[in-house]
Amino acid sequence: MAKTNPFQFLQQVRAEGAKVTWPSRRETAITTVMVFILSAVASLFFFVADQFFALGVELLLGIGM
Repeated sequence: MAKTNPFQFLQQVRAEGAKVTWPSRRETAITTVMVFILSAVASLFFFVADQFFALGVELLLGIGM
C-alpha cells in the first residue's frame, strides 16, 4: 500500500467531504421528532408488557394476594 503524505491526505478528505449530501435543517428536525415519538411508543409498549408479565407472575406464584 502506497504511503500518502499528510497534504494529499487532507486534500482527499476534503474531496470526500464535499461529496456528502447533508440533511437540511427541516429534515434534521423531523427526524429528531420522530426519534422522540418512537422512543416514547417503545417505552410505553415495554412498560405495558412488563406490567402484563408481572401480573402473570404474581398470579402464577400467588404473591400479593
